[in-house]
Amino acid sequence: MDSKPHIRVVAAEIEQDGCYLITQRNPHAVLPLLWEFPGGRVEPGESDAEALARELREEMEIEVEVGERSLAVTHEYERYTLDLMVYRAKITKGEPKCLKVHAIQWVKPSDFSKYKFPGADQATVDQLLGEDVCS
Repeated sequence: MDSKPHIRVVAAEIEQDGCYLITQRNPHAVLPLLWEFPGGRVEPGESDAEALARELREEMEIEVEVGERSLAVTHEYERYTLDLMVYRAKITKGEPKCLKVHAIQWVKPSDFSKYKFPGADQATVDQLLGEDVCS
Protein backbone atom coordinates (compact mmCIF):
# COMPACT_ATOMS: atom_id res chain seq x y z
CA MET A 1 0.00 0.00 0.00
CA ASP A 2 1.27 3.48 -0.88
CA SER A 3 1.48 5.43 2.38
CA LYS A 4 3.38 8.37 0.89
CA PRO A 5 1.42 11.59 0.42
CA HIS A 6 0.50 12.51 -3.16
CA ILE A 7 1.23 16.09 -4.21
CA ARG A 8 -0.39 17.47 -7.37
CA VAL A 9 1.80 19.98 -9.18
CA VAL A 10 1.27 21.86 -12.42
CA ALA A 11 3.96 23.19 -14.72
CA ALA A 12 4.01 25.34 -17.83
CA GLU A 13 5.54 24.36 -21.14
CA ILE A 14 6.14 27.84 -22.56
CA GLU A 15 7.83 27.84 -25.95
CA GLN A 16 9.04 30.95 -27.73
CA ASP A 17 11.20 31.00 -30.86
CA GLY A 18 12.15 27.34 -30.42
CA CYS A 19 13.23 27.78 -26.79
CA TYR A 20 11.50 26.80 -23.55
CA LEU A 21 11.23 28.80 -20.34
CA ILE A 22 12.76 27.08 -17.31
CA THR A 23 13.33 28.39 -13.81
CA GLN A 24 15.88 27.57 -11.13
CA ARG A 25 14.70 26.65 -7.64
CA ASN A 26 15.82 28.86 -4.77
CA PRO A 27 18.88 27.79 -2.70
CA HIS A 28 16.72 27.11 0.40
CA ALA A 29 13.93 25.22 -1.43
CA VAL A 30 13.45 21.47 -1.50
CA LEU A 31 15.71 20.19 -4.32
CA PRO A 32 17.73 23.46 -4.20
CA LEU A 33 19.08 25.09 -7.37
CA LEU A 34 17.68 22.43 -9.70
CA TRP A 35 15.97 23.63 -12.87
CA GLU A 36 12.31 23.00 -13.66
CA PHE A 37 9.41 24.08 -15.78
CA PRO A 38 7.71 26.95 -13.94
CA GLY A 39 4.66 26.16 -11.83
CA GLY A 40 3.77 24.82 -8.42
CA ARG A 41 1.28 23.06 -6.20
CA VAL A 42 -2.41 22.92 -6.87
CA GLU A 43 -4.19 24.25 -3.77
CA PRO A 44 -7.50 22.74 -2.56
CA GLY A 45 -10.42 24.06 -4.61
CA GLU A 46 -8.24 25.23 -7.52
CA SER A 47 -8.32 23.83 -11.03
CA ASP A 48 -4.99 23.02 -12.65
CA ALA A 49 -5.32 26.08 -14.92
CA GLU A 50 -6.10 28.39 -11.98
CA ALA A 51 -3.15 27.06 -10.00
CA LEU A 52 -0.77 27.44 -12.94
CA ALA A 53 -1.86 31.00 -13.66
CA ARG A 54 -1.52 31.92 -9.96
CA GLU A 55 1.91 30.32 -9.58
CA LEU A 56 3.34 32.07 -12.67
CA ARG A 57 1.92 35.40 -11.52
CA GLU A 58 3.47 34.94 -8.03
CA GLU A 59 6.81 33.56 -9.21
CA MET A 60 7.53 35.70 -12.28
CA GLU A 61 4.82 38.39 -12.56
CA ILE A 62 3.51 37.10 -15.88
CA GLU A 63 -0.02 36.38 -17.06
CA VAL A 64 -0.54 33.27 -19.14
CA GLU A 65 -3.17 31.58 -21.21
CA VAL A 66 -3.21 27.93 -20.19
CA GLY A 67 -3.74 25.53 -23.07
CA GLU A 68 -4.01 21.77 -23.38
CA ARG A 69 -2.24 19.30 -21.11
CA SER A 70 0.83 17.98 -22.89
CA LEU A 71 2.09 15.48 -20.34
CA ALA A 72 1.27 13.81 -17.03
CA VAL A 73 4.07 12.26 -14.98
CA THR A 74 3.94 10.46 -11.65
CA HIS A 75 7.31 10.34 -9.90
CA GLU A 76 8.14 8.81 -6.54
CA TYR A 77 10.51 10.71 -4.32
CA GLU A 78 11.72 9.39 -0.97
CA ARG A 79 8.98 11.00 1.15
CA TYR A 80 6.15 11.68 -1.31
CA THR A 81 4.73 10.90 -4.73
CA LEU A 82 4.48 13.77 -7.17
CA ASP A 83 1.76 13.95 -9.80
CA LEU A 84 3.06 16.49 -12.33
CA MET A 85 0.67 17.85 -14.94
CA VAL A 86 2.35 19.85 -17.70
CA TYR A 87 0.26 22.29 -19.73
CA ARG A 88 1.17 24.25 -22.83
CA ALA A 89 0.94 27.92 -21.95
CA LYS A 90 1.45 31.25 -23.65
CA ILE A 91 2.56 34.50 -22.00
CA THR A 92 -0.16 37.10 -22.55
CA LYS A 93 1.22 39.88 -20.35
CA GLY A 94 4.58 40.77 -18.82
CA GLU A 95 8.17 39.62 -19.12
CA PRO A 96 9.36 36.91 -16.70
CA LYS A 97 11.03 38.33 -13.56
CA CYS A 98 12.79 36.48 -10.73
CA LEU A 99 10.34 37.13 -7.89
CA LYS A 100 10.16 33.69 -6.27
CA VAL A 101 12.65 31.82 -8.44
CA HIS A 102 16.44 31.96 -8.34
CA ALA A 103 16.98 32.32 -12.10
CA ILE A 104 15.13 32.23 -15.42
CA GLN A 105 16.44 30.82 -18.68
CA TRP A 106 15.15 30.31 -22.22
CA VAL A 107 16.65 27.03 -23.41
CA LYS A 108 16.75 25.17 -26.71
CA PRO A 109 15.90 21.48 -26.35
CA SER A 110 19.42 20.61 -27.53
CA ASP A 111 20.82 22.48 -24.48
CA PHE A 112 18.64 20.83 -21.81
CA SER A 113 21.45 18.42 -20.92
CA LYS A 114 23.41 21.38 -19.51
CA TYR A 115 20.80 21.83 -16.75
CA LYS A 116 20.08 19.54 -13.79
CA PHE A 117 16.36 18.77 -13.33
CA PRO A 118 14.49 16.91 -10.56
CA GLY A 119 13.26 13.44 -11.55
CA ALA A 120 9.71 14.40 -12.53
CA ASP A 121 10.87 17.34 -14.63
CA GLN A 122 13.52 15.19 -16.30
CA ALA A 123 10.73 12.99 -17.68
CA THR A 124 9.18 16.13 -19.19
CA VAL A 125 12.51 17.13 -20.71
CA ASP A 126 12.94 13.66 -22.18
CA GLN A 127 9.51 13.91 -23.81
CA LEU A 128 10.29 17.36 -25.25
CA LEU A 129 13.54 16.09 -26.70
CA GLY A 130 11.48 13.61 -28.68
CA GLU A 131 9.75 16.55 -30.40
CA ASP A 132 11.48 18.53 -33.10
CA VAL A 133 10.68 22.13 -32.16
CA CYS A 134 13.86 24.01 -33.00
CA SER A 135 14.61 25.02 -36.52
